[in-house]
Amino acid sequence: MPKADPFTGQPSHLEGSRLPGEEGWSVVLDGHRQRLRALDQLGQKAAQCGIRTNPDRALVLAEADEVGLLEFAEDRWRELGQAIREFRATLPEVRLEDFGFSSEAADPFEANTTQLRRIGGGVEALAFADTQDSVYKFFHFREGGEIGATFAFARGEDEVLQATAVPGSYRRLFEKLRLTHLIGMPTEIAGLTPEGILVAKQTFGQMLPEKTDMSGLDPDRLIPIPSRFLRSDRDHPRLLFLDGDPWLVGDTHDRNVVLAEDDTWRVIDLVAAPLPPEWLGPMPLFRDWIERARLDPRAEILAAVNDDEL
Repeated sequence: MPKADPFTGQPSHLEGSRLPGEEGWSVVLDGHRQRLRALDQLGQKAAQCGIRTNPDRALVLAEADEVGLLEFAEDRWRELGQAIREFRATLPEVRLEDFGFSSEAADPFEANTTQLRRIGGGVEALAFADTQDSVYKFFHFREGGEIGATFAFARGEDEVLQATAVPGSYRRLFEKLRLTHLIGMPTEIAGLTPEGILVAKQTFGQMLPEKTDMSGLDPDRLIPIPSRFLRSDRDHPRLLFLDGDPWLVGDTHDRNVVLAEDDTWRVIDLVAAPLPPEWLGPMPLFRDWIERARLDPRAEILAAVNDDEL
């Protein structure tokens, strides 16, 4: 049974370094899926009302009564209001004050609180641990409304796909946290503050020694991408199939991988994006390798040729 989170009072399946059981892990994963489906539905209903859905910050922060009296005017507005409420039901509202921080401070995360101590962070988020060693990550948004990080793609020289990490969207961040939970350290979303700071909760793991070799990290699931096909500005670009679609996953260096209580290496952070079909279409060798890697993670760059066909 889930316990109440000590800061938000919401049900939580994560605590300290203890890995959740199969049921808890599945419940958290299903929550990620429901949230993404609800956000997609919200985007569709907003588009029908002529509301821009990119960037998606306005959608994610929409209040339950956002469209007000318009819901009584037309069915499309009523459907939008319902979609907002259904999405917000998957994303609890929390306050920085719930965690001991001040939303009025110029830098609310400048100092530790009585219950949270800073353990890390970067350009996307700051990480704190509580007295039980549960990890809380505070993802702060940028001035333009972007949050987290994803990949942008461009055609490089010699038919090589170039992947560059860029600021992302709330949807991409939700996807990344779901992916991290799926292949790495259990991760759930604790809530969203009125300012737009997303709070994620994660199981605690021990840091690996600096400069640990990450080249052998789960090669059956995180498949190394040959440099013949792709260049990336993030460490260890890998291919991963999510819901059957090919994704680029990167930034899985030794600071983003920890040792869990069951002595397994688990990813705690990454940069990810689906490989866009419009880029793969004109790159038949890359596309062919992806399909062969789907069946055999150790597939060679070029398909084997039957000697009888030579």
